[in-house]
Amino acid sequence: MASGHFFWAIFYFACLCSASLANNAKVNFREKEKKILDQILGAGKYDARIRPSGINGTDDKATQVFVNMFLRSISKIDDYKMEYSVQLTFREQWLDERLKFDDIGGRLKYLTLTEANRVWMPDLFFSNEKEGHFHNIIMPNVYIRIFPYGSVLYSIRISLTLACPMNLKLYPLDRQVCSLRMASYGWTTADLVFLWKEGDPVQVVKNLHLPRFTLEKFLTDYCNSKTNTGEYSCLKVDLLFKREFSYYLIQIYIPCCMLVIVSWVSFWLDQGAVPARVSLGVTTLLTMATQTSGINASLPPVSYTKAIDVWTGVCLTFVFGALLEFALVNYASRSADRAADMHRENMKKKRREMEQASLDAASDLLDTDSNATFAMKPLVRHPGDPLALEKLRQCEVHMQAPKRPNCCRSWLSKFPTSPFKKVPCLGRGQCSRSKRIDVISRITFPLVFALFNLVYWSTYLFREEEED
Repeated sequence: MASGHFFWAIFYFACLCSASLANNAKVNFREKEKKILDQILGAGKYDARIRPSGINGTDDKATQVFVNMFLRSISKIDDYKMEYSVQLTFREQWLDERLKFDDIGGRLKYLTLTEANRVWMPDLFFSNEKEGHFHNIIMPNVYIRIFPYGSVLYSIRISLTLACPMNLKLYPLDRQVCSLRMASYGWTTADLVFLWKEGDPVQVVKNLHLPRFTLEKFLTDYCNSKTNTGEYSCLKVDLLFKREFSYYLIQIYIPCCMLVIVSWVSFWLDQGAVPARVSLGVTTLLTMATQTSGINASLPPVSYTKAIDVWTGVCLTFVFGALLEFALVNYASRSADRAADMHRENMKKKRREMEQASLDAASDLLDTDSNATFAMKPLVRHPGDPLALEKLRQCEVHMQAPKRPNCCRSWLSKFPTSPFKKVPCLGRGQCSRSKRIDVISRITFPLVFALFNLVYWSTYLFREEEED
């Protein structure tokens, strides 16, 4: 019985000792990390100015740095400045055999540093960067992990504003390719080579939302550059953006169509309503000019013609043409009025001459002898008799052979002179010429505008497919 108690006492004491040793081992584990860091990064043991050896520890081979990134957001794409802003998590990984250490039986997976200057770093820079900054809230968003076999992982969160040269010939039916370029600043390809990490080197956050663009796809590639100081390693990511057309359809194209159609209302107003037609034409013209100026203010001044320039230019031409049409109608109307006034004066003058001739004939008859008889005038047409001319013209009209009916002329004949002007016609179509200009414009302007739309959309949508 005593031996049993002695056995349990020894077992209990052994458990206490093992727990104490485990606690000591846990504390010593952190101390081991410090010792490892002091051992591999101590003064006189590691020089951060010297680049790591190449493949398999050979000094004559270039150091390989594998790059990958996580695209967190794209805040804006500026057409005027031709730039875009992006926030990303940038990662680099390379092998530095000088940083190998004992992982204590697999319990020490990696060591973490927050000071990048403690180890050698690749001299990478973004070649198309305009502005950039690191993130330091709450702490600097950067870390370095050192793995037991000497691999180093560098990760940092940065925000960049990058240049993006754009071709705006198809604007706003265009697609733009914006690049993100990374290159070595001082190390040539003989010393340092950047490579894309195998297996999805670029990741994009889900549900990436852009105001006026859609990120269709992205491509990774190499862009090594040669200068007079050597060849430098370079990586690039091409981001393909498609412009959202619905915004421009609602904000530009539909309002321009409405302005053009409103300018056609003047064709249906009476030609005598001068204030109404002038006000409508000038108002639509100024509104269209303001719309065009607002569109051009948001775009850079380029040397070529954009698709939106063609659209606004043609719409402005149609609105201006409607205003000129009223000027032509007004001129034709005033010309008809002057012709009618001249015709009226001529008729009055001929009537006075006829009355004067009748009075002269009556006086001649009174001067003759009382036994004289009244002479009957022969039924002969005198050359200067206006009444005879009018009767002869009517006879000729009635005796003319019937002509084949013309559809257009028959339809236009339904629009005679305005009922407010009781003026006889001076020849074919003289009185209704100004009215017929309006009637023809009611058909011609919409047909030409519809034809322009057919050509415009067919041309630019086809060119957009060619760009794809």
